[in-house]
Amino acid sequence: MASETATERDGTERDGTEGSGTERVETEPVVTDGFPAARSAGKPGPAVPQPLSLSAHELTLAYGSRTVSSGLDLEIPAGKVTALVGPNACGKSTALRALARLLKPQTGAVHLDGTDVSTLSPREFALKLGLLPQTPTAPDGITVRDLASRGRTPHQRWWRQWSRDDDAVVDAALEATGTTALADRRIEELSGGQRQRVWIAMALAQNAPVLLLDEPTTYLDLAYQVDVLELVADLGRTDARTVVMVLHELNHACRYADHLIAMRDGAVVAAGPPAEVVTAELVEEVFQLRSKVIECPVAGVPLVVPLGGRRSTVA
Repeated sequence: MASETATERDGTERDGTEGSGTERVETEPVVTDGFPAARSAGKPGPAVPQPLSLSAHELTLAYGSRTVSSGLDLEIPAGKVTALVGPNACGKSTALRALARLLKPQTGAVHLDGTDVSTLSPREFALKLGLLPQTPTAPDGITVRDLASRGRTPHQRWWRQWSRDDDAVVDAALEATGTTALADRRIEELSGGQRQRVWIAMALAQNAPVLLLDEPTTYLDLAYQVDVLELVADLGRTDARTVVMVLHELNHACRYADHLIAMRDGAVVAAGPPAEVVTAELVEEVFQLRSKVIECPVAGVPLVVPLGGRRSTVA
């Protein structure tokens, strides 16, 4: 961790433990590509990972005796941005937790690039998949840069300590999320929106080929929601990462995702490109909402226009 090292006057960086004498490994950066915002600013970023596919087959997901999903199948295309959409309590976040190994399926399996994720060590899994949970918690007193640096933890080994490459990746993650100017501030000093951007920076610093985001626009105002979603879209489309995010706003999902998975009552109702999935019939079936679906005049994607409140389910 960056917070565990100290820079000496001669520029050599050593472990922060007194008398350890452990020199920090200095390597030439190999990060000729990287996060979109860093590239546009002319700064180095992390090497782009190869995209990986993610899938789930015949999952039974439950909390105690309450079953959320049964026989759930998910196919997440490699190198694309996928959005899980649906009403509250439809199983979106539960499905994401299963993909992230936070919830063990009672039956079925999750496969990452064809490998059952239950067979991977924690470090192997963390190098392949990063997660931004819905309500992350930061240690007291930690600074923005130190928190973002924790995303590099899976890349550290006893023979490979913190290096210039790690610094470059963290710098790029902060730049991409607009948090460079906040680097030395403590997390508790930030607004909710600023904190969310820092958490996203930590997830980006992990530089895993698969990134899961549970409601990444939580606490953000509209402008920052768009900023974050454009960043996420670039990660999928420009850097060819596999991104899965849970979103409540269907119109945002249509604009920024390549692939939608619409869920209701723990099951997949429809899946595919937004233009093929989002219809007035689908919106009524999934959200119990009458609407008109038109083409967005700006992005050319489906735009859902509500025609009234939620349809009554009472006969």
